[in-house]
Amino acid sequence: MSSPPSELASADHHCDVLVVGGGINGVGIARDLAGRGWSVVLCEQDDLASHTSSASTKLIHGGLRYLEYGEFSLVRKALAERELLLRSAPHIMWPLRFVLPHDASMRPAWMIRVGLWLYDNLAVREFLPASSTISLQGNPLGAPLNAKWSKAFVYSDGWVDDARLVTLCAMDAAERGAMILPRTRCEKLQAMPGGWLAELVNRDPTTQEATHTIRVRARAVVNAGGPWAEHLLRQVMGVQPKASSSSKRDAANAHLRLVKGSHIVVPRIFNHDHAYIFQGEDRRIIFAIPYERNFTLIGTTDVEHKAAPGAVGVDPEEVMYLCQHASRYFRQAVQPGDVVWQFAGVRPLLDDASGKASAVTRDYRLEAHAHPSPWLTVWGGKLTTFRLLSEEAADMVGRQLGELRHRWTADAVLPGGQLTDLIDEAVHPELDMTEFQSRLRRRHPWLDLGLMRRWTRAYGSRVLRLLDGVTSRADLGEEVAPDLYEIELFYLKRHEWAHTADDILWRRSKLGLHYTPEQRQAVADWLLAQAAPGRTLGFHHSGMSR
Repeated sequence: MSSPPSELASADHHCDVLVVGGGINGVGIARDLAGRGWSVVLCEQDDLASHTSSASTKLIHGGLRYLEYGEFSLVRKALAERELLLRSAPHIMWPLRFVLPHDASMRPAWMIRVGLWLYDNLAVREFLPASSTISLQGNPLGAPLNAKWSKAFVYSDGWVDDARLVTLCAMDAAERGAMILPRTRCEKLQAMPGGWLAELVNRDPTTQEATHTIRVRARAVVNAGGPWAEHLLRQVMGVQPKASSSSKRDAANAHLRLVKGSHIVVPRIFNHDHAYIFQGEDRRIIFAIPYERNFTLIGTTDVEHKAAPGAVGVDPEEVMYLCQHASRYFRQAVQPGDVVWQFAGVRPLLDDASGKASAVTRDYRLEAHAHPSPWLTVWGGKLTTFRLLSEEAADMVGRQLGELRHRWTADAVLPGGQLTDLIDEAVHPELDMTEFQSRLRRRHPWLDLGLMRRWTRAYGSRVLRLLDGVTSRADLGEEVAPDLYEIELFYLKRHEWAHTADDILWRRSKLGLHYTPEQRQAVADWLLAQAAPGRTLGFHHSGMSR
């Protein structure tokens, strides 16, 4: 499997680690490795967070329902990560209180109290409030619910903009020296003494046609392909299943179970800032979450996915299922005709032989091997534990490379999370964010309140870079769509690898949910005009160029 010296010499890039996969685990691992001083190249076949990592329920949570399946270790790990993550990026993550109406036909109240006590105490909480029991009668939290629900339990978790979390990790990795290559598919991985030779094929974001091939020489490879991890292992890396009499499977025998989770978005059902967690008569869980100011996000389903990982969509039966179970709890019935947007993602779960898809473990497993050359594969995982997974993966890769380097991400902030760039001292994520917005408003009084809030929530302290030298609305450039100015579009193109309307409207933001088809098309037309031959990226305003 070795390659002649001429092939080694012809590599376009040499690095310590090639990470394949631009979802949350891939970018998290690339960030951690780059922060430890390793040279890293990351490739992703599509845009960052194009698949599973932008199609989650968008929660930073311990997983209350996993206690029922005895997943105490997973819940403890996830609970320990919640507040750490909330502090690392208070602009894209924040605490969220959940209301759980009590259904006595499901389980007695004492059992739920015991579960919530465990949830409160399995890990240290510094600022998230403990759970409580409330009466829904005459309570604003009970107003949207059917009258038969009289008692509820309230507990704490967190919310996250999942796709932006991926982007911020990629930005942090790049700023620490990693090379990030979206729309670059790993077509071939050839093992050789001392590492791997990879062929990466880049595609044009507009035409999807291959533009050029990049050859990368890496000492080790990390397979973070998510739903494609098994394909990458067997078809690209050439690691084939092995017969084994051992009950403990190695990476070559590991198997992913693809489970589809679908969500619907409907016009806002309730006006308060709490979310709801409901249990259907089939004992499956759905959430109803305040979303994008004017909407409610309802999900998720757990359905076996037998098709190719990229061929995923929301089935009409799933829409009906979510509508029926939401209507069981809300006074205002939810109908399929109310749905304004829907999305689905395939969760790459580690097959633990569970019967129901909803019972499959959300924990992860890391498999590292030295032969035929050093490689590591990520199996499974969940959004909340991405940092911990990345830290453990970086430790394992370090051992493969022969040098352990210090962990660092536990106390680090993500790009935009350093709110002390404008406020005096970080005290509490929510309070810090409110103070940051207040001071930014005083610094730029001409900035519309709605735009200021959206920008600070999207970019955090990086909004100071966006507004560097800006003194009036005229400096923002053309308003391509409502509250979407050229200055922001150029920023997204230059710093966040955004090249298509979908990148901008559905992943870097959710502006597509607020726009008409004509307004979405205006964004696409602007991007096409920027990509026209002879057109350069050169928007100028006072003190800043793009």
